[in-house]
Amino acid sequence: MRIIGGQHRGTKLVELANDKTRPTSDRVRESIFNILSGGRFGMPLPGGIVIDLFAGTGALGLEALSRGAARSYFVENEASALAVLRANISKLKRAGDCTVIAANATSLAAWRGERAGVVFADAPYNSGSGLAAVAGLEKMGALSPEAVIIIETGKTETLDPLMLADAGLSIIDSRSYGKAMVHVLARPSE
Repeated sequence: MRIIGGQHRGTKLVELANDKTRPTSDRVRESIFNILSGGRFGMPLPGGIVIDLFAGTGALGLEALSRGAARSYFVENEASALAVLRANISKLKRAGDCTVIAANATSLAAWRGERAGVVFADAPYNSGSGLAAVAGLEKMGALSPEAVIIIETGKTETLDPLMLADAGLSIIDSRSYGKAMVHVLARPSE
C-alpha cells in the first residue's frame, strides 16, 4: 500500500497485520481520487478539509493531504489501526495537518473540527455504518454545503434511501471495483 499521487507519491505506508480492517486497494483509491480531481465537483481537495471515517491505516486521508488538502480528520476506534494510523502520519511528517479522533464513527456525540468538503467512509462491508456515520456528521453540522462524500461498500450492498433522504444527500455516481462499490454522494443541486 502506497500513496498514489501528489507530494508523497510512491511513499509506502505501514500496513495493518490483522483481519479487523480491510484497507481500500491502491486501484480503488486511485479511481476515487480521479473522480475527485475530474472537475465534476469543482476542486474539493486543494486547500480543503477532509474527514476519513473508519480510517484504518489513514490511506484515504493521507492521500488527500498528499494531493493538497489542508487538513485531515481521522476517526478510528480499533487500537492496532490507531497505532498504524499514527505511524503513517508520522512517516509522512504530517502531524500538524492531522487530527486523530479515537472513537466509533457511528456514535460521535459532537463535531468540534472544521466543516469538511470531502468525506470518506469505508466501513465494514454490509454494516450500513458508512452512511450512518455520514448522516450523523450531517446532523452535527460537520459537512460544508458543497461536500462530496465517498462511501465504499460491498458490491451488492445498497445505501438506505430513507437515511439518504433524511441526511439531504443523493447518490451522484456509483462504480464497481471487484468486490467493492464506490458511491459518490452530494446534496442535490437546486
